[in-house]
Amino acid sequence: MKHYLRLARPFTLVPPLLGIVSGAVCAFGSAHNPDPSRHVSWAVILTVAVGSLCASAMNAASNIVNQIADLEIDRKNKPERPLVTGDVPIPKAWAAAAALYVVAILPTWFVVPYPHQSFAERLWAPLPLHAAFFIYCIGALATFVYSFPAFGRSKRHWFWANFTIAVTRGGLLKVAGWSFVASVLVGEPWTIGGIFALFLLGATSTKDFSDMEGDRAHGCVTLPVRFGVARAAKIMAPFFVIPWLLIPVFTWLPSDWRLTGNRTFLTWLGLALAAWGAYTARLLLRNPEELATTENHPAWTHMYLMMMAAQIGFALGYVI
Repeated sequence: MKHYLRLARPFTLVPPLLGIVSGAVCAFGSAHNPDPSRHVSWAVILTVAVGSLCASAMNAASNIVNQIADLEIDRKNKPERPLVTGDVPIPKAWAAAAALYVVAILPTWFVVPYPHQSFAERLWAPLPLHAAFFIYCIGALATFVYSFPAFGRSKRHWFWANFTIAVTRGGLLKVAGWSFVASVLVGEPWTIGGIFALFLLGATSTKDFSDMEGDRAHGCVTLPVRFGVARAAKIMAPFFVIPWLLIPVFTWLPSDWRLTGNRTFLTWLGLALAAWGAYTARLLLRNPEELATTENHPAWTHMYLMMMAAQIGFALGYVI
Protein backbone atom coordinates (compact mmCIF):
# COMPACT_ATOMS: atom_id res chain seq x y z
CA MET A 1 0.00 0.00 0.00
CA LYS A 2 2.82 2.42 0.77
CA HIS A 3 4.14 2.00 -2.79
CA TYR A 4 0.73 2.92 -4.23
CA LEU A 5 0.55 5.93 -1.92
CA ARG A 6 3.93 7.07 -3.22
CA LEU A 7 2.63 6.54 -6.74
CA ALA A 8 -0.38 8.77 -6.04
CA ARG A 9 1.83 11.48 -4.46
CA PRO A 10 -0.51 12.42 -1.57
CA PHE A 11 0.99 15.89 -1.02
CA THR A 12 -0.28 17.00 -4.43
CA LEU A 13 -3.84 15.87 -3.65
CA VAL A 14 -4.54 18.63 -1.12
CA PRO A 15 -4.69 21.64 -3.51
CA PRO A 16 -7.44 20.16 -5.75
CA LEU A 17 -9.47 19.17 -2.69
CA LEU A 18 -9.15 22.69 -1.32
CA GLY A 19 -9.88 24.12 -4.74
CA ILE A 20 -13.22 22.34 -4.97
CA VAL A 21 -14.26 23.23 -1.41
CA SER A 22 -13.16 26.83 -1.91
CA GLY A 23 -15.05 27.13 -5.20
CA ALA A 24 -18.19 25.73 -3.61
CA VAL A 25 -17.95 28.06 -0.60
CA CYS A 26 -17.45 31.03 -2.94
CA ALA A 27 -20.62 30.07 -4.84
CA PHE A 28 -22.53 29.62 -1.59
CA GLY A 29 -21.57 33.09 -0.33
CA SER A 30 -21.89 34.83 -3.68
CA ALA A 31 -24.75 36.86 -5.09
CA HIS A 32 -25.51 33.93 -7.41
CA ASN A 33 -26.49 31.36 -4.77
CA PRO A 34 -29.84 29.96 -6.03
CA ASP A 35 -31.00 29.13 -2.50
CA PRO A 36 -32.51 32.36 -1.11
CA SER A 37 -32.35 31.03 2.46
CA ARG A 38 -28.63 30.15 2.12
CA HIS A 39 -29.31 27.16 4.35
CA VAL A 40 -26.29 24.90 4.94
CA SER A 41 -28.05 21.57 4.56
CA TRP A 42 -26.59 18.08 4.74
CA ALA A 43 -27.29 17.77 1.01
CA VAL A 44 -24.97 20.72 0.32
CA ILE A 45 -22.28 19.39 2.65
CA LEU A 46 -22.46 15.90 1.13
CA THR A 47 -22.35 17.31 -2.40
CA VAL A 48 -19.22 19.34 -1.71
CA ALA A 49 -17.56 16.47 0.17
CA VAL A 50 -18.16 14.02 -2.69
CA GLY A 51 -16.94 16.52 -5.27
CA SER A 52 -13.75 17.33 -3.37
CA LEU A 53 -12.88 13.66 -2.89
CA CYS A 54 -13.51 13.08 -6.59
CA ALA A 55 -11.09 15.90 -7.41
CA SER A 56 -8.39 14.30 -5.27
CA ALA A 57 -9.03 10.92 -6.91
CA MET A 58 -8.73 12.57 -10.33
CA ASN A 59 -5.42 14.15 -9.37
CA ALA A 60 -4.10 10.81 -8.07
CA ALA A 61 -5.07 9.12 -11.35
CA SER A 62 -3.38 11.92 -13.27
CA ASN A 63 -0.19 11.50 -11.24
CA ILE A 64 -0.12 7.77 -11.99
CA VAL A 65 -0.78 8.20 -15.71
CA ASN A 66 1.91 10.85 -15.95
CA GLN A 67 4.45 8.57 -14.27
CA ILE A 68 3.57 5.74 -16.68
CA ALA A 69 4.08 8.03 -19.66
CA ASP A 70 7.32 9.46 -18.22
CA LEU A 71 8.85 6.19 -17.08
CA GLU A 72 12.04 6.61 -19.12
CA ILE A 73 12.41 10.26 -18.09
CA ASP A 74 11.95 9.32 -14.43
CA ARG A 75 14.74 6.75 -14.69
CA LYS A 76 16.99 9.81 -14.93
CA ASN A 77 15.09 12.47 -12.99
CA LYS A 78 13.26 10.49 -10.28
CA PRO A 79 14.96 7.06 -9.92
CA GLU A 80 13.31 6.47 -6.55
CA ARG A 81 9.74 6.44 -7.89
CA PRO A 82 7.87 3.11 -7.51
CA LEU A 83 7.44 2.45 -11.25
CA VAL A 84 11.17 2.92 -11.85
CA THR A 85 12.16 0.72 -8.92
CA GLY A 86 9.61 -1.93 -9.92
CA ASP A 87 7.74 -1.73 -6.60
CA VAL A 88 4.54 -1.23 -8.63
CA PRO A 89 4.27 -3.08 -11.99
CA ILE A 90 2.98 -1.07 -14.96
CA PRO A 91 -0.22 -3.19 -15.46
CA LYS A 92 -1.19 -2.69 -11.82
CA ALA A 93 -0.48 1.03 -12.11
CA TRP A 94 -2.86 1.20 -15.08
CA ALA A 95 -5.49 -0.70 -13.09
CA ALA A 96 -5.14 1.70 -10.17
CA ALA A 97 -5.43 4.72 -12.48
CA ALA A 98 -8.53 3.29 -14.19
CA ALA A 99 -10.23 2.64 -10.86
CA LEU A 100 -9.43 6.16 -9.68
CA TYR A 101 -10.84 7.69 -12.88
CA VAL A 102 -14.10 5.79 -12.38
CA VAL A 103 -14.30 6.87 -8.74
CA ALA A 104 -13.50 10.46 -9.74
CA ILE A 105 -15.98 10.88 -12.61
CA LEU A 106 -19.12 8.78 -12.12
CA PRO A 107 -20.31 10.27 -8.78
CA THR A 108 -20.13 13.81 -10.18
CA TRP A 109 -23.20 13.17 -12.35
CA PHE A 110 -25.21 13.37 -9.13
CA VAL A 111 -23.50 16.58 -8.01
CA VAL A 112 -25.96 19.31 -9.03
CA PRO A 113 -26.95 22.56 -7.31
CA TYR A 114 -30.11 23.59 -5.49
CA PRO A 115 -33.05 22.98 -5.72
CA HIS A 116 -32.44 19.42 -6.97
CA GLN A 117 -32.18 17.40 -3.79
CA SER A 118 -33.50 13.86 -4.30
CA PHE A 119 -31.72 11.08 -6.16
CA ALA A 120 -34.21 11.21 -9.05
CA GLU A 121 -33.99 15.00 -9.33
CA ARG A 122 -30.21 14.86 -9.47
CA LEU A 123 -30.23 12.00 -11.97
CA TRP A 124 -32.56 13.75 -14.42
CA ALA A 125 -31.51 17.36 -13.83
CA PRO A 126 -31.04 19.51 -16.99
CA LEU A 127 -27.67 19.08 -18.69
CA PRO A 128 -26.33 22.57 -17.78
CA LEU A 129 -26.65 21.62 -14.10
CA HIS A 130 -24.36 18.63 -14.68
CA ALA A 131 -21.46 21.00 -15.41
CA ALA A 132 -19.29 19.29 -12.79
CA PHE A 133 -19.53 15.95 -14.62
CA PHE A 134 -18.46 17.45 -17.94
CA ILE A 135 -15.64 19.45 -16.35
CA TYR A 136 -14.31 16.30 -14.69
CA CYS A 137 -14.45 14.50 -18.05
CA ILE A 138 -12.41 17.31 -19.60
CA GLY A 139 -9.96 17.04 -16.71
CA ALA A 140 -9.53 13.30 -17.29
CA LEU A 141 -8.96 13.82 -21.01
CA ALA A 142 -6.44 16.58 -20.28
CA THR A 143 -4.24 14.17 -18.33
CA PHE A 144 -3.80 12.10 -21.50
CA VAL A 145 -3.36 15.19 -23.67
CA TYR A 146 -0.58 16.26 -21.30
CA SER A 147 1.20 12.91 -21.11
CA PHE A 148 0.82 10.76 -24.23
CA PRO A 149 1.95 11.40 -27.84
CA ALA A 150 -1.23 9.82 -29.23
CA PHE A 151 -3.21 12.64 -27.60
CA GLY A 152 -0.72 15.40 -28.42
CA ARG A 153 1.58 15.21 -25.37
CA SER A 154 1.37 18.92 -24.61
CA LYS A 155 4.14 18.35 -22.06
CA ARG A 156 6.62 18.46 -24.94
CA HIS A 157 6.07 22.20 -25.45
CA TRP A 158 6.82 24.74 -22.74
CA PHE A 159 3.67 26.84 -23.32
CA TRP A 160 1.11 24.11 -23.99
CA ALA A 161 2.32 22.10 -21.02
CA ASN A 162 1.73 24.99 -18.65
CA PHE A 163 -1.50 25.92 -20.41
CA THR A 164 -2.93 22.41 -19.94
CA ILE A 165 -2.14 22.44 -16.23
CA ALA A 166 -3.31 26.04 -15.72
CA VAL A 167 -6.70 25.51 -17.39
CA THR A 168 -7.54 22.23 -15.65
CA ARG A 169 -5.94 22.54 -12.21
CA GLY A 170 -6.42 26.27 -11.95
CA GLY A 171 -9.39 27.54 -13.91
CA LEU A 172 -11.74 24.59 -14.32
CA LEU A 173 -11.09 23.31 -10.80
CA LYS A 174 -12.60 26.46 -9.30
CA VAL A 175 -15.49 26.46 -11.76
CA ALA A 176 -16.20 22.81 -10.94
CA GLY A 177 -16.40 23.61 -7.23
CA TRP A 178 -18.72 26.53 -7.98
CA SER A 179 -20.97 24.26 -10.07
CA PHE A 180 -21.80 22.16 -7.00
CA VAL A 181 -23.74 25.06 -5.51
CA ALA A 182 -24.63 27.49 -8.31
CA SER A 183 -24.83 27.82 -12.07
CA VAL A 184 -21.60 28.37 -14.03
CA LEU A 185 -23.48 30.37 -16.68
CA VAL A 186 -22.38 33.63 -15.04
CA GLY A 187 -19.06 35.46 -15.18
CA GLU A 188 -17.94 35.31 -11.55
CA PRO A 189 -16.71 31.67 -11.33
CA TRP A 190 -14.72 32.19 -14.54
CA THR A 191 -13.12 35.29 -13.06
CA ILE A 192 -12.00 33.33 -10.01
CA GLY A 193 -10.82 30.41 -12.12
CA GLY A 194 -9.02 32.77 -14.49
CA ILE A 195 -7.00 34.27 -11.64
CA PHE A 196 -5.81 30.85 -10.51
CA ALA A 197 -5.16 29.74 -14.09
CA LEU A 198 -2.99 32.81 -14.75
CA PHE A 199 -0.98 32.08 -11.60
CA LEU A 200 -0.34 28.47 -12.62
CA LEU A 201 0.45 29.42 -16.21
CA GLY A 202 3.80 30.70 -14.99
CA ALA A 203 4.24 29.28 -11.49
CA THR A 204 3.84 25.64 -12.47
CA SER A 205 7.27 25.75 -14.18
CA THR A 206 8.99 25.74 -10.79
CA LYS A 207 8.87 21.93 -10.95
CA ASP A 208 10.70 21.83 -14.29
CA PHE A 209 14.10 23.20 -13.33
CA SER A 210 15.43 20.15 -11.50
CA ASP A 211 14.23 17.88 -14.34
CA MET A 212 15.99 19.68 -17.18
CA GLU A 213 18.51 16.98 -18.04
CA GLY A 214 15.98 14.18 -18.35
CA ASP A 215 13.40 16.39 -20.10
CA ARG A 216 15.93 17.58 -22.66
CA ALA A 217 17.07 14.01 -23.39
CA HIS A 218 13.49 12.88 -24.06
CA GLY A 219 12.28 15.81 -26.14
CA CYS A 220 10.33 17.76 -23.50
CA VAL A 221 11.10 21.41 -24.19
CA THR A 222 10.03 22.93 -20.87
CA LEU A 223 10.36 26.62 -20.06
CA PRO A 224 13.89 26.39 -18.58
CA VAL A 225 15.02 24.05 -21.38
CA ARG A 226 13.72 26.48 -24.02
CA PHE A 227 14.91 29.76 -22.52
CA GLY A 228 17.63 28.80 -20.06
CA VAL A 229 17.48 28.97 -16.29
CA ALA A 230 17.98 32.72 -15.77
CA ARG A 231 15.61 33.88 -18.50
CA ALA A 232 12.95 31.35 -17.51
CA ALA A 233 13.03 32.66 -13.94
CA LYS A 234 12.47 36.20 -15.26
CA ILE A 235 9.53 35.05 -17.40
CA MET A 236 7.94 33.29 -14.41
CA ALA A 237 8.39 36.05 -11.82
CA PRO A 238 5.42 38.28 -12.86
CA PHE A 239 3.02 35.33 -12.64
CA PHE A 240 3.65 35.18 -8.89
CA VAL A 241 2.39 38.75 -8.46
CA ILE A 242 0.06 39.98 -11.24
CA PRO A 243 -2.75 37.37 -10.84
CA TRP A 244 -3.23 38.27 -7.18
CA LEU A 245 -3.40 41.99 -7.98
CA LEU A 246 -6.40 41.18 -10.18
CA ILE A 247 -8.37 40.18 -7.06
CA PRO A 248 -8.88 43.76 -5.82
CA VAL A 249 -9.42 44.92 -9.42
CA PHE A 250 -12.30 42.51 -10.00
CA THR A 251 -13.62 43.06 -6.49
CA TRP A 252 -14.35 46.70 -7.30
CA LEU A 253 -15.06 46.29 -11.02
CA PRO A 254 -18.72 47.15 -11.82
CA SER A 255 -19.58 44.31 -14.19
CA ASP A 256 -21.05 40.81 -14.37
CA TRP A 257 -17.53 39.44 -13.84
CA ARG A 258 -17.22 41.19 -10.46
CA LEU A 259 -16.27 39.25 -7.33
CA THR A 260 -19.25 39.53 -4.97
CA GLY A 261 -17.51 38.45 -1.76
CA ASN A 262 -16.39 40.75 1.06
CA ARG A 263 -14.73 43.63 -0.78
CA THR A 264 -12.40 44.72 2.01
CA PHE A 265 -11.22 41.20 2.82
CA LEU A 266 -10.67 40.23 -0.82
CA THR A 267 -8.75 43.44 -1.48
CA TRP A 268 -6.35 42.75 1.39
CA LEU A 269 -6.13 39.11 0.37
CA GLY A 270 -5.00 40.08 -3.10
CA LEU A 271 -2.40 42.51 -1.79
CA ALA A 272 -1.06 39.99 0.75
CA LEU A 273 -0.76 37.24 -1.86
CA ALA A 274 0.96 39.67 -4.25
CA ALA A 275 3.49 40.53 -1.53
CA TRP A 276 4.09 36.83 -0.89
CA GLY A 277 4.43 36.29 -4.62
CA ALA A 278 6.99 39.10 -4.85
CA TYR A 279 9.04 37.41 -2.13
CA THR A 280 8.86 34.09 -3.98
CA ALA A 281 9.83 35.79 -7.24
CA ARG A 282 12.84 37.22 -5.44
CA LEU A 283 13.85 33.69 -4.43
CA LEU A 284 13.60 32.70 -8.09
CA LEU A 285 15.69 35.59 -9.35
CA ARG A 286 18.29 35.74 -6.60
CA ASN A 287 20.09 32.58 -7.69
CA PRO A 288 18.36 31.01 -10.72
CA GLU A 289 21.03 28.33 -11.14
CA GLU A 290 20.08 26.88 -7.76
CA LEU A 291 16.68 25.98 -9.22
CA ALA A 292 18.33 23.47 -11.52
CA THR A 293 20.30 21.76 -8.75
CA THR A 294 17.68 21.51 -5.98
CA GLU A 295 14.88 18.96 -6.41
CA ASN A 296 12.40 20.81 -4.18
CA HIS A 297 13.49 24.45 -4.37
CA PRO A 298 11.85 26.77 -1.77
CA ALA A 299 10.02 28.51 -4.64
CA TRP A 300 8.26 25.22 -5.45
CA THR A 301 7.13 24.87 -1.84
CA HIS A 302 5.98 28.50 -1.74
CA MET A 303 4.03 27.96 -4.97
CA TYR A 304 2.04 25.09 -3.45
CA LEU A 305 1.51 26.86 -0.12
CA MET A 306 0.47 30.06 -1.89
CA MET A 307 -2.04 28.14 -3.95
CA MET A 308 -3.59 26.57 -0.85
CA ALA A 309 -3.58 29.88 1.05
CA ALA A 310 -5.38 31.54 -1.86
CA GLN A 311 -8.00 28.77 -1.86
CA ILE A 312 -8.66 29.24 1.84
CA GLY A 313 -8.56 33.03 1.52
CA PHE A 314 -11.16 33.07 -1.23
CA ALA A 315 -13.47 30.86 0.81
CA LEU A 316 -13.14 33.18 3.82
CA GLY A 317 -13.78 36.17 1.58
CA TYR A 318 -17.21 34.80 0.71
CA VAL A 319 -18.37 33.83 4.19
CA ILE A 320 -17.15 36.80 6.24
